[in-house]
Amino acid sequence: MDIFSYLLDALTPINLLLALAGVIVGTIIGAMPGLSATMAVAVLVPFTYTMSPASGLIALGAIYTGAIYGGSYAAILVNTPGTPSSIATTFDGYPMAKRGDGALAITLATIASVVGGLVGVISLVLLAPPLANVALAFGPTEYFWLGVFGLTLVSALSVGNPLKGLIGACIGLLLSVIGVAVVGGDVRYTFDSQALLGGIDITSAIIGLYCVPVLIDMVASKDPHLNMESVDKRSHLKEAIKLSIARKVNMLRSSVIGTIVGILPGAGGSIAGLIAYSEARRASKHPERFGQGEPDGIIATEAANNATVGGGFIPTLVLGIPGTPPDAIIMGALLVQGIRIGPTLFTQQGEIVYTFIYGLLIATLLMLPVGLLLGKYAFKSVSSTPKSLLVPTIAFLTVIGSFAIHSNPHDTLVMCGLGIAAWVLNRFGFQPSPIVLGLVLGQIAEQGFVQTYLIGNAQDNVLGMFFGRPISIGIIVFALITLAYPFYVEYKSKKRTATAVDDVDLLTTIGKKAEQTRDMPTLGFALLFVVTGIAAYAGTAEMSEMGAVFPSAIALALVAFSVLLIVQQLRLPKSASPTDIADITRPMTKDALQPSMVRQFLMAAILAGWALLIPVVGFYMTSLVAVILVLFLATFERPPLPEFLKHVVISVAIVSALYWVMVDILSIRMPAGLLF
Repeated sequence: MDIFSYLLDALTPINLLLALAGVIVGTIIGAMPGLSATMAVAVLVPFTYTMSPASGLIALGAIYTGAIYGGSYAAILVNTPGTPSSIATTFDGYPMAKRGDGALAITLATIASVVGGLVGVISLVLLAPPLANVALAFGPTEYFWLGVFGLTLVSALSVGNPLKGLIGACIGLLLSVIGVAVVGGDVRYTFDSQALLGGIDITSAIIGLYCVPVLIDMVASKDPHLNMESVDKRSHLKEAIKLSIARKVNMLRSSVIGTIVGILPGAGGSIAGLIAYSEARRASKHPERFGQGEPDGIIATEAANNATVGGGFIPTLVLGIPGTPPDAIIMGALLVQGIRIGPTLFTQQGEIVYTFIYGLLIATLLMLPVGLLLGKYAFKSVSSTPKSLLVPTIAFLTVIGSFAIHSNPHDTLVMCGLGIAAWVLNRFGFQPSPIVLGLVLGQIAEQGFVQTYLIGNAQDNVLGMFFGRPISIGIIVFALITLAYPFYVEYKSKKRTATAVDDVDLLTTIGKKAEQTRDMPTLGFALLFVVTGIAAYAGTAEMSEMGAVFPSAIALALVAFSVLLIVQQLRLPKSASPTDIADITRPMTKDALQPSMVRQFLMAAILAGWALLIPVVGFYMTSLVAVILVLFLATFERPPLPEFLKHVVISVAIVSALYWVMVDILSIRMPAGLLF
């Protein structure tokens, strides 16, 4: 058949070389926080115009799939998603790395990414036309409930106190509505700042919420960033294969989820990963292990987000509707090459499209040796790098990554501000993950909600629009099951424990309950969030009905959850013993002056000053000075002068090299400021 002859076209030396180079470049770019798959494809598109259409598309597809996979490196090693698709990889990847299993985590991510990518591409080859109809069946109602389905993951991320997780999700949802409204065009919560008209960039926010707290905590002590235990003592590949085979159902289910979510325009890998993670946790016999270094969490996320690559091309090629932002860029490249998108593409220009699909399949397979080779050294190199080099390098990647998205210093400022706020909130039990969840899903949920509300009003059938469509009912059922399942597991676990408990365990349990006392900082934050919710609700008074309906609902929810948290805290006994009083007051006195706290505050101050001075002094000089300051701060013991000078030279070289790459190779505009 002709369809198999196209495979030979994809296997030509030039196409194989392009696929290999694309995967390597994409993986490296994806591993750098802020340099997303979209940016990688967009920057490198012009280089493909001189190639044949099939070869150019193979290069772009390889870069895309490599970048999605590469995001797992930063997620696992520094707790920062290299790309938004790897958000859920941080939940279990970083805990695995901290206990010394970082190489195993990367190998698991590699295998899951390859399997997910293969499922997505095979679905593209075999099922493109029928699966494209699934995208057409999804209307605004289904997108709204899909966003709600993703938000049910809050129950899995709210470790210790579900109310704090729900409050965090509301904060993220409020952050998502900043700027010009998706429907209605209202300007919301910009405080008359033009920089906020476009809203808060999700990638910059994710970098800040995840990476900045890690950086601030890294300078608190001289302990190594990651545990070097057993790095060279095991064959991680054999163990990873064994774990993957044992979890084959999770891997295949997550790949199917990723493929289906990928064909939904605008959904993308981040939502696919979150939904797959939620389903993996729901189906697990040990859901309590998720968030503590559970391999199932990494497998689910990485299989799902890489499956969206093939899934996203289904509506792109068949309907001309991009499934993800990189698909939109690649579709533009197709049009430039004179290729007509649509149902006839597979028959009239089959030699191009099938060669491209087989090239994408080959690139996905090449991801396995490339990932295993890079992963073999990535964990060891990061864990063995001294903090005096690691901290300033990560800090610089964080700053340049957030800036490079739009060449906008405001994004870097938002990144630092949200990051410092996340560090403070995290110290009092408000995790960043629910905030990120709300931020990522907010726009999708709002757009679906408002459009459904408008259609329902026009038909005088609002409830029917929300609750009467078959696909919506199915999503609602799955959302309710996902939301309720953790509580059911917890109930069964408590019941089982209560049956088997002995007198000693009973006394221990009673003692733990007695230790639970009122948390004054939590009360203070809850009051702050009540005020924030009231102010946000008051801010909707001048908005149109369509612009106000979503933020007002979120503001009221924030107030309600915060009031419940206040009631919960007030019902707890006060801490009355002298020891307890001393424990409460000590952080305000002695601990506030400890060297670790001083270092953390200095790190936050350096990051804030760095972001503020970039447009004034210039990116290069500001970054050079800031990196050297961070190097001093991350040096805990006075090293020999030659070694310290060596670290300074290496740091300056890293800043200079990356700055040169951004300016001269990627052509990113950098502010010159007062100094070069």
